[in-house]
Amino acid sequence: MFQRAILILTAFVFLLSPVQAQKNFDPKMVDRATENGKQASEGFVRSLRFVNGWLQHTDPATGLIPTNLDKAIDIWEPHNSAADNWAFMVLTTYLLDQDLYKGKMLDMLNTERKLTSRVKSLPDTYSFSKKGFNTEKPDMNWVIFGSAEYMKDGILPLCEYIGVSPWRDRMAEMLKDMPAYYTIFKDIDELGGYKVASEEVNGDMLQTLVRNYWMTGKKEFLDWATLIGDYYMLGGRDLDQLKYLRLRDHGCEIIGGLSELYVTLSFVNPEKKKLYQEPLHRLLDRVLEVGRNADGLFYNAVNAQTGEVADKGISDNWGYIFDAFYSVYLIDHTEKYRQGFLSMLKNLNEKYRNFAWEGKSHDGYADAIEGGINLYNREQNPDLKAWIDSEMKVMFAMQREDGIIGAWHGDGNFARTAIMYSLMKTQGATVSPWRSDVVLGAEKTGDQIYWVLTSEKDWEGKLKFDAQRHKTNMGLPIDYPRINQFPEWFTVQKEKNYSVASSDKKISGKYAGEKLLEGIPVKLKAGEKLIISVQ
Repeated sequence: MFQRAILILTAFVFLLSPVQAQKNFDPKMVDRATENGKQASEGFVRSLRFVNGWLQHTDPATGLIPTNLDKAIDIWEPHNSAADNWAFMVLTTYLLDQDLYKGKMLDMLNTERKLTSRVKSLPDTYSFSKKGFNTEKPDMNWVIFGSAEYMKDGILPLCEYIGVSPWRDRMAEMLKDMPAYYTIFKDIDELGGYKVASEEVNGDMLQTLVRNYWMTGKKEFLDWATLIGDYYMLGGRDLDQLKYLRLRDHGCEIIGGLSELYVTLSFVNPEKKKLYQEPLHRLLDRVLEVGRNADGLFYNAVNAQTGEVADKGISDNWGYIFDAFYSVYLIDHTEKYRQGFLSMLKNLNEKYRNFAWEGKSHDGYADAIEGGINLYNREQNPDLKAWIDSEMKVMFAMQREDGIIGAWHGDGNFARTAIMYSLMKTQGATVSPWRSDVVLGAEKTGDQIYWVLTSEKDWEGKLKFDAQRHKTNMGLPIDYPRINQFPEWFTVQKEKNYSVASSDKKISGKYAGEKLLEGIPVKLKAGEKLIISVQ
């Protein structure tokens, strides 16, 4: 269960040589933490390399990145450039290069806001060569689509990790302006090649509105989300009767969005939650019945009405769907929803290594692994861990020397998942300032956690522990699994006190949780090792 009791722990910190470390610590755990540090470091290094690679291709006049480096090199698109690529350049620099974060990334936000806002604050596709919008008149369906994607895929992950920021302000202004043009997308079965635009946009907005309700406490966001929920749950559009029910991205968002609304209603409107329970369970049961192959993974799309497979490809977004199942399991304790996820993990590990997700696209790997990491945070299954470690190597190998991965907007998802993996390998801890030769890794066995910190050169900075961000940044009542979140591993509570002992007297003493969140001051000489054991 992800609702782990928060352990009131004492942290013992030692600055030791490798030989001393072997005498005082379980050498197997030290070795595993050291190895995890190498894996975490690779993820961080590759993420920053991605940022620097793409910054070589910004438009000279605006400083914005194009949608891709081939066919769409002349345009910036809110649903592609902003949502999938640039947002994770922002997150990468927040963690690894504060100068870039506070400089070029913020400049790009100010430029994007100024140049691409077309219908009040709502953005539209911008052409570099035209020095203006790509179309003569705005298509409001596209404007709504791009805005919804930008908020859900781009800005919400930044809110999850960073908290309050100028990007959250950007989302707030879009949410303020959008109701004049959109409440619910109905009967828009195709938009520019997207087959189920209604479900994608409505699903995006459900996730955005629910999380903004918890972040701000503004009831209008929940009321708006409930209008969308009523449309699907109370007879307006029965998903379990659709002839084309999409179980991968660009459609599966509605299932995740409804599950998030369901969790919220269970806390704030139990009567409405009861009304949703039967239709939501009916939908999930139908997906389990007709939506999976023999190995327990989801097809891309099914005819929910007849049970026929509409697209026999295997969805790389299986984790997004199981997020919804697991969230409902947490509320209703429906064990078959949890077991549906657990029962496929052995097959995943044995049959789906080097699998052709999206034709071996790095984006298919990024999405599949993201879903696995998010659910591993809740159920630490060894098959799932082995699969994640194996497939990260495959994805990492897809990056070019110049930092570019696929040369299109999906490159940002590479960095998103790499950072998610790195934080898993450090149990959420980070160092500041980050440097490529400073390596931090962690290993957790039972109720014991080790961290190992090394540096090739002298380094001085802070070792920071993670917070319960679902509370501090998002205001959520529980940490239910959700698309594009960054899972919490070991977390410190601001109001608790912690004892820290060290061979370096400067580190020894008692710390308020707030101080551990700000970071423990650390000095390392070249080749030294800092080991932290939590007992």
